[in-house]
Amino acid sequence: MGPEVSGDTTAAQGGRRISAHAVCTAIRDDIVSGTHQPGSRLTEELLARRYGVSRVPVREALRTLESEGFVTTRRHAGACVAQPSEREAADLLDIRALLEPLGAARAAQRRTEAHLKVLRGLVRLGRERAQHGRLGELRPLGDWFHETLAQASGSPSLAAMLVQLRRKTAWVYAAVPAPQSAPPGGARRPDPAARAVESWAEHGALVDAVARGDADRARALAAAHTERALAEYRQRRPIPVSASKHSVNTASGRN
Repeated sequence: MGPEVSGDTTAAQGGRRISAHAVCTAIRDDIVSGTHQPGSRLTEELLARRYGVSRVPVREALRTLESEGFVTTRRHAGACVAQPSEREAADLLDIRALLEPLGAARAAQRRTEAHLKVLRGLVRLGRERAQHGRLGELRPLGDWFHETLAQASGSPSLAAMLVQLRRKTAWVYAAVPAPQSAPPGGARRPDPAARAVESWAEHGALVDAVARGDADRARALAAAHTERALAEYRQRRPIPVSASKHSVNTASGRN
């Protein structure tokens, strides 16, 4: 374990300085992936050992994660991984319904050639992986795609909200247990491989609209994509989503 750094939120490891931001990212990623399960304790000393840092950046990271809703402080237990509810999942769906189509429309207006190059490359890789059934490789590609699309909006505030929202929804969907019963009405669950191919085709169409500068088309495609993903999510795990004034809902954390 690295030495304490007085008055700073970095730790030394192998001659490098490790920031509280990097520690926060590592802990958050482990929460989203399920390495740290909902309700489990997050002890500063153990986390410092795990990530090879001092307790100073860990303490700062836990404060940040608590403000983001990933961590909660319990009396007599200290910091613990938060336990998201189905209602929280429903609220996140409504928020994404508003923000993701907006981000796509802004990207069509403000993207750079560098953004388009990355987006097109990711679509090419995603389609190849999906067509060959390499589904385990699609999540990081999808995360990278949506993060780049958010950055292409040209609004740092909007991009930060979109990235944070995707992290939170991915975690909530994984953390809220799915019912063991069959989908309502005897509906068949979508084939993951077929849906992955369709999903990346949708990503490709969205990038084409962004490249043309067609904000209305980009907004509509993003909304349709999230609506289809939401319908699949509701088949897997019906949740109490209240009636909304929005015509479009949002995606599951998978895409």
